[in-house]
Amino acid sequence: MADQPPQENIPYEQAREELIEVVRRLEAGGTTLEESLALWERGERLATLCQEWLDGARARLDAVRGED
Repeated sequence: MADQPPQENIPYEQAREELIEVVRRLEAGGTTLEESLALWERGERLATLCQEWLDGARARLDAVRGED
């Protein structure tokens, strides 16, 4: 999957910043259980998206360096 673009069409930096905000809100508390679950699910999707971006970047670097 490293050669495929991430499923959601947002840049890595935007996904990372949103993930940081999700974590901050979860750590701060004060949300309902439903809101917390929605934040957690969004955080999971964002973390996966960031990992896909990083895996793709690693694959591209390896290809340039001649390492498969």
